[in-house]
This record gives sequence, structure tokens and C-alpha cells, in this order.
Amino acid sequence: MTTQIDKKTQGHIVVGVDGSESSKAALRWAAQLAPLADGTIEAVIAWEYPTLPIWEGGIGIPNGWPLEDGAKKILKEALADVFGKTLPKGLVSSVRQGHPAAVLLEASKNAKMLIVGSRGHGGFVGLLLGSVSSACVKHATCPVLVVHGEHI
Repeated sequence: MTTQIDKKTQGHIVVGVDGSESSKAALRWAAQLAPLADGTIEAVIAWEYPTLPIWEGGIGIPNGWPLEDGAKKILKEALADVFGKTLPKGLVSSVRQGHPAAVLLEASKNAKMLIVGSRGHGGFVGLLLGSVSSACVKHATCPVLVVHGEHI
């Protein structure tokens, strides 16, 4: 579910979304910043098959796991929670398969900015910066805004 956008837009902003309050705050920041640069917002959620332990017969994924459908639902709900029925002008959404950091880094290659929350749904509570946001800060080719807290 990737909607095409003109990534050459002056103020294209990519936002990492995982349904956490931190990622919703990142969406709010993008909504405030995009109009200042006459830009667009691309809300991106990533999903990947989990690594499962090896058992007799090999590695497997249980049949019927709708991982992509779950990601679509999380993204749709996050957008509705943040914006209600009136989405910001120029907002598009993308559901992509892959590790979240790799997906966000690829999505933001031609972006003016990447915005992520400091902590998502994974990892250890209490860390200042999550593994995805840390990887984005280290490897992005554009400025990265890491949002701490839930509100702007």
C-alpha cells in the first residue's frame, strides 16, 4: 500500500509510525513543519516476519499471520487518532516490508527530513533512544528529528 508522491517536493518529510504515542507525536510535528516548507508528509510503517526458534522440521511462520494487514490497521488508526477525519494536505501513507530502520532510511533518501519517535513499541523501557531512532540518527542522509514525549 504505497501511494506515489513527488519526492522532489521541496519539503518532503518522512515519519516513522508504529502506533506508539511517540510516533503519533512525530506525526503531529510533521503536520506543523510541512506547511512551513510547502511540503508533503509520508507516514511509513514497516513490518517484517519475526525470527522464530528452530524446531524439528525447520523454521516456520504460522499460516495465516496477516502481518501486513496488521501494519495497515495500526497506521490507519494512528492517522485517525492524530488527525481525525481531516488529514493534512499532501499526506500519503506507506506500508513496507522490512526492518523499520532500513525501511525508514530508504524512504527518507530524498527527503528533506525524517521524523521518528524516541521510543516505539519494542525494546527496553527507560532507554533514552530506541534502536530504530538511533540507527536513523546515525545513518540517515537527511536531518532527523527525534521526538521525545507524547505532545508538541
